[in-house]
Amino acid sequence: MSKDMTLLVMAAGMGSRFGGLKQIEPVGPHGEVILEFSVYDALEAGFNKAVFVIKKAIEKDFREVIGKRIEKMIDVEYAFQELDDIPAPFTVPADRVKPWGTGQAVLSAKKFINNPFAVINADDFYGKGGYKELKKHFDESNEMCMVGYKLHNTLSKNGTVARGICEIENGYLTSVTEHTSIPFDNEFPKDTIVSMNMFGFVPKLFDELESGLVKFLEEEGKELKSEYLLPRVVDKMIKEDGERVKVLYTDDKWYGVTYKEDKQGVVDAIGALCKQGLYDKFN
Repeated sequence: MSKDMTLLVMAAGMGSRFGGLKQIEPVGPHGEVILEFSVYDALEAGFNKAVFVIKKAIEKDFREVIGKRIEKMIDVEYAFQELDDIPAPFTVPADRVKPWGTGQAVLSAKKFINNPFAVINADDFYGKGGYKELKKHFDESNEMCMVGYKLHNTLSKNGTVARGICEIENGYLTSVTEHTSIPFDNEFPKDTIVSMNMFGFVPKLFDELESGLVKFLEEEGKELKSEYLLPRVVDKMIKEDGERVKVLYTDDKWYGVTYKEDKQGVVDAIGALCKQGLYDKFN
């Protein structure tokens, strides 16, 4: 049975006017950004709504630069991740500038989501396969899941990358260990699977995020750069709550502009996909 599915896009890292930010670097044949291809792929796979998590301060610019084009493709809602959006009695440290991480970002979209949903980063090109696997999975199950990528499909020739190295048993995730500096030539086994922050959830996740945020603020809320991270929440649910997270697989290559030198390779790769007819809308 086909279910409604929502795409939650974490885009609060964008700044006002998007000055020099990789999330809005044009990569398509007509100046499209990566996010437009992500929404197209999700829509093609059977998703029927997108929720963008942004900062209130950039809402006008985001709608003008990106939102108005995507709103023609799919139903869109806007959620806002704000530094001061934390439960009482907690307060924001005087010198803290950035919001509280990806866990808070997802929680901010709670009121817009009542069905299975996928979480992605705004500036990552994931390919079509992950979205198809997510939709297929939730048409048959309500288990949490993660799309795993082969490490060699996610590297940059221009410098090191940070990746979550996955441990998997019998098709289920058992842990994710963050490695912050993986070079193109590395010693990991060829079949190593990594997390690229492409998860699938059901709405019960929000209860876990709410309770977890309180604990996080109790323990780390006074630190200026502490982050309530989604992978850490998932890891806790696996190890402490016995949650099962199914690992889905794709052979697609990930593309992103980790370094400024990466951009031309991304432009060339997406241009080639468009010429193959995989993105007729953007030809």
